Amino acid sequence: MRANLIGGLDRELDGTYRRFVSYVVNPLAPGEPRLPLDWVQRNTPQRAGTPEIGPAKLLARFYFPDSSLALENLYFYTRQSLIDDLHTPGRRAELFRTVEALRNDTRRSLAVDVNRPIKLSNEELERLIDSADGRLTLNRMVYVSANSQPVPMRLLVVLGPLKPPAPQATPSAPGQVAGQSASALPASPGTGPVGASLGTSSLDAPEDESVSLVYVARDLSTVQGLLSQLEKVLLVLFLSGLLTAGTGAYALAGQALQPLRRVQRAAERIGAQNLTERVPVPQTGDEVEALAAALNAMLGRLESSFEAQRRFTSDASHELRTPVTAISGHASYLLRRTSPSGQQAESLRIIQRESERLTNLIASLLQLARSDSGALAITREPILAALFLHEITQELAPLAQAQGTALKTEGEDVTFEGDPDRLKQVLINLVSNALKAGAQTITLRSARLGNEVRLSVQDDGPGIPADQLERLFDRFYRLEDSRSRDQGGAGLGLSIARGIVDAHQGRIWLESEPGAGTTAHVQLPIGNVPELGEEDVP
Repeated sequence: MRANLIGGLDRELDGTYRRFVSYVVNPLAPGEPRLPLDWVQRNTPQRAGTPEIGPAKLLARFYFPDSSLALENLYFYTRQSLIDDLHTPGRRAELFRTVEALRNDTRRSLAVDVNRPIKLSNEELERLIDSADGRLTLNRMVYVSANSQPVPMRLLVVLGPLKPPAPQATPSAPGQVAGQSASALPASPGTGPVGASLGTSSLDAPEDESVSLVYVARDLSTVQGLLSQLEKVLLVLFLSGLLTAGTGAYALAGQALQPLRRVQRAAERIGAQNLTERVPVPQTGDEVEALAAALNAMLGRLESSFEAQRRFTSDASHELRTPVTAISGHASYLLRRTSPSGQQAESLRIIQRESERLTNLIASLLQLARSDSGALAITREPILAALFLHEITQELAPLAQAQGTALKTEGEDVTFEGDPDRLKQVLINLVSNALKAGAQTITLRSARLGNEVRLSVQDDGPGIPADQLERLFDRFYRLEDSRSRDQGGAGLGLSIARGIVDAHQGRIWLESEPGAGTTAHVQLPIGNVPELGEEDVP
């Protein structure tokens, strides 16, 4: 866009140059536009305070109201002589001095401050002389009047004989009336300030083709203003288009991804307790439909696998319970009704003890199977947290005293809803783990957190590495360095505890640092519990 505007301005400058030269050298003929030049020296006396404005200057202003013009005649020089002197080392410096003197002596200008004329540097003059067409186009600050600020202009400088450019036709001067004398034409309104005098006499080009410098300048502020406005318009259009495209793309992307989001939400709802659910299959005929169908097929395989595992655990536990009970019963009978020797009695007691342990393992497996299938029965009733923790410490006090461990309770007396038998099983398992870890002090706490209650078991035992905390909830996983199989169970206690807490819509987790003890947290919803008065508390 800028190149197009500047190109158009350059074409206007060329047209102005052609008209100007044509008017200057046009032969005096009736009805033909002519601009005679007066080559009076610049030091011609003028009356004080009244600059001399000749008829030729008024005519020039009428012809070229929007241009700044200047003409400098280089007497005694042709184009070829300038080139020869420029490239002759001994004559180069003399050429620049002579040309400068001729330019200052012959300079005539229109709408240019005579005290600050348009000038070319030696480098620019050299480029002009060496140019193929004798033309030079520049952007230059030009003073159009005395005491004015410089104006950015586009400047065309032409070096050549002062004769009409051929073969282009010369347009008529705007506003000229045939047969009207030049001196009678009025000045065009809105013209620039007064420059150096343009007189009334004519100038003919010498026969030896001496050259002149013609300067034609046009104000760039209009072009720059137009470019600035165009840049603003283009910026607004670009931002508007970008915003529109972004909004449309976001809306289209949201619409296109909506089926995928529905699949995602459905997949997030599916867990071990509801493997029968399936994700919706959109009838889009694309990759999203294929993905949903593949997820449903995978869920079907998982459901079958989990169901087979649950049936096996449940069936095996039921089948093992009867023979284990028979083994334990026969061992008890032999110990009571016979008189076994010392070694025989010890073997029977081992059988009885291991049978009891196996019975507990079978019970745990059955409970896990019920938890996995969602059949774990939960009986909800109001529970007083402080009283509940106190009962647990009383129940475990003999075991703690035998080990030399202090059991303490503290915290708020929060009333919440839950299954007391199941939750007691969870907390007893947590306290038992702390006792097995060798803790000297175990503290049971209760606290209310908004609509939830937090029950915590804190001990001062050896602690647990951070990378082991979550793995402790895996089935049959135990820490090798802190619990042996003689001290602990089968590694199912925390798995069962998590199943019970999940059935209460709560969560359970461990916090620990090696050497700083361990804290187990059980956080449960308070639920719908009635307000209890003091008379309701036993």
